[in-house]
Amino acid sequence: MQDGLIVKGVGGLYTVDTKAGIIKAKPRGIFRKKEIAKSPVVGDLVSVSILEEDENTGVIEKIHERKTLLIRPKVANVTQALIVFAYKEPDLHLDLLDRFIILCEWSGIDCIIAFNKIDLLSENKIEETRNIKNIYEKAGFRVVELSAWKNMGTDKVKSTLYGEVTVFAGPSGAGKSSIFNAISGKELMEIGELSSKIRRGKHTTRHSQLIKFADDSYIVDSPGFSSLDLTGIAGDELKNLFREFKEQSIECRFVDCNHIDEPDCMVKQGVSSGLISDIRYKRYLSFYEQLRGGK
Repeated sequence: MQDGLIVKGVGGLYTVDTKAGIIKAKPRGIFRKKEIAKSPVVGDLVSVSILEEDENTGVIEKIHERKTLLIRPKVANVTQALIVFAYKEPDLHLDLLDRFIILCEWSGIDCIIAFNKIDLLSENKIEETRNIKNIYEKAGFRVVELSAWKNMGTDKVKSTLYGEVTVFAGPSGAGKSSIFNAISGKELMEIGELSSKIRRGKHTTRHSQLIKFADDSYIVDSPGFSSLDLTGIAGDELKNLFREFKEQSIECRFVDCNHIDEPDCMVKQGVSSGLISDIRYKRYLSFYEQLRGGK
């Protein structure tokens, strides 16, 4: 029996990285009859029994306890997310960025925000992007600006990846593959061209997989996204997923304050005083209404 990490899974066949080498394994039938929470996914630590050692094939006998589980992309035991958005081509979509952040917070995964393609910015856009960067840093996030194409700022990203299982998340065309290729010095991720008609990236990855970056260091190569569904998050839970609310909310009159219509709400006062971004707060109100079904 060998313990290993599932680094890829396609069509019910899983690639497991073990100390003895790579093993191609299928799960026991019992796993295939269970829901996703009990079925093997990329990122799972599993125990594999060897069928034919010469051919490195085996059967997944056990899935070890998971620390985290993402559904989009479908991957387990991620320790952090690098959320990659481009300042241009495609244009920056802050509503989508906040959806990624909310899902990371909900999943208990820390996130780093990477704004790519700074080389495409004109002089009159620099101040605008600086304000955007400040909003997220003030909210408590690590933010890095870079240009993967020009290899500017990639060293800052590289230093955050060691000893972690990092999911590269973000819309297609933002530069996830280019960033990894730049920091690794290898063409390990396929780079998609930007559609000349819709200015969005083409999906270059159909299945999630883990790419070994260094010892005990992996990057999740996953399909790009154009939208994210927040279904499953309760409206009253959303306030806990905006980290900049935490300190102010302690002083709210009501323990279950949703920071909307309640009197003596310190979060709303924080917005008024500039301690909390008005832009982020308005987006919170919009998401709250969506999760509450417009009620």
